[in-house]
Amino acid sequence: MKVLVVGSGGREHALCWAIARSPLCDALFCAPGNAGIAAIATCLDVAADDVAGIVAAAQEQAIDFAVIGPEGPLVAGIVDRLEEAGVPTFGPRQSAAVIEGSKGFMKDLCGRFGIPSAAYARFDEPEAAKAYIHRLGAPIVVKADGLAAGKGVVVCRTENEAHAAIDHILTEGAFGAAGSEVVIEEFLTGEEASFFALVHGTQVLPLASAQDHKPAFDGDEGPNTGGMGAYSPAPVLTPALAETVMDTIIRPTVAAMAEIGRPYTGVLYAGLMITPEGPKVLEFNARFGDPECQPLLVRLKSDLLEALIACRDGRLDRIKLEWHDDAALTVVMATRGYPGFYPKGSVIRGLERAEATPSVAVFHAGTALQNGHLVADAGRVLGVTARGPTVADAQALAYQAVDLIDWPEGFCRRDIGWRAIGR
Repeated sequence: MKVLVVGSGGREHALCWAIARSPLCDALFCAPGNAGIAAIATCLDVAADDVAGIVAAAQEQAIDFAVIGPEGPLVAGIVDRLEEAGVPTFGPRQSAAVIEGSKGFMKDLCGRFGIPSAAYARFDEPEAAKAYIHRLGAPIVVKADGLAAGKGVVVCRTENEAHAAIDHILTEGAFGAAGSEVVIEEFLTGEEASFFALVHGTQVLPLASAQDHKPAFDGDEGPNTGGMGAYSPAPVLTPALAETVMDTIIRPTVAAMAEIGRPYTGVLYAGLMITPEGPKVLEFNARFGDPECQPLLVRLKSDLLEALIACRDGRLDRIKLEWHDDAALTVVMATRGYPGFYPKGSVIRGLERAEATPSVAVFHAGTALQNGHLVADAGRVLGVTARGPTVADAQALAYQAVDLIDWPEGFCRRDIGWRAIGR
């Protein structure tokens, strides 16, 4: 088969890395890809959010199967357009991708069908939103309704912070149309975890758990990011608790989407808070998480491409996935300044030494080649991923590889996996 992966980040490098190993894959393309992906796939100069361009490129290359990485193209309807053009595609159609594209839709779905989640209200007018905040008090969470590149969620410790978040989103229009409405939620306490499942209509095949690290700095300090590291499995999600998640969250959500005429096909990612009352949904994503995808796929023994095709075709009941018992852990290396302003173009050296470390893979999240040098081309740049018997073993290997990379302009957290190791 000729396979096309859409996207340019660490998630897409991990997808390409896994798909390239499949005996079903004869030729692999990625649009637009990055410097790391270029070593295993033919990169096409088409932006991931250029839906018409992606469709044209898929037809030109006679692609047999497409896999969509990021949420933007999914919400924009890229799966619908590719399927209409005769290209079988993995991912939810536009009508189902709204589960990530609108936080208000997602919260209304949970409320209507009794899926456990935080109490909430929706507002498009600042004063009404502030009055609600005053009634509930702080801490409280303010979210832009639409896609905001991972920056639209503000955890507010005081009412003044919450009012500032309302002004930033609704009054100043910081996120454009994505912030024309806000969702205000109660603040949940507990431990976060990520749970993934392949879905086709009402068929569900659970994958594995992971835990992300959103704050920029050690000890969960600093601003939220797109994710500074992750590991799988997440010990907080015991087998019994994972079955509870399936019974109370995943299966009811899949059934609800089918019932309202928005049947879901693709990977469903539930961001969870494990509260004293049990697991509750923080968010749903319509794609693999990033960076959670990296440790997840490093642990997968089975043929990923075969599983994705079976998911798209409605044959999940014929697939049995096998996983390494080992843990896997990813440390994200980012450009200094991220998630705020950061410069591009700093040179990265020593990657070959890191990649030579046993049981380590380095996934490129934002790299480019300039004048023969590998350079940083984004905020999150590398995902140094290791597999080991325990999370502590995987962590030690990952940081051993990180320390072999010569990149003074980069930084990383030094405590990825601390919750699991603390257990």
